[in-house]
Amino acid sequence: MSDYPYGGRRLRPRRGRRGGRALRVVAALAALAAAFALGVALGRALDDGPRDGGSVTYVRTLRPLPQQPVPTG
Repeated sequence: MSDYPYGGRRLRPRRGRRGGRALRVVAALAALAAAFALGVALGRALDDGPRDGGSVTYVRTLRPLPQQPVPTG
């Protein structure tokens, strides 16, 4: 006699859901597309940053001030 209360009924193996696997694949592809889009957006944002103006050199000639004699005494 079986311990199963409803008789010697065979249990059928469960079938996997086809929609569940396809949903996971679609979700993974959507996540990859979102990560790619964020990477492109970040790359463009960094590339569009302010440009350096380069270096500018100013040349100015200084004339010496007149010297005052040191008082002795």
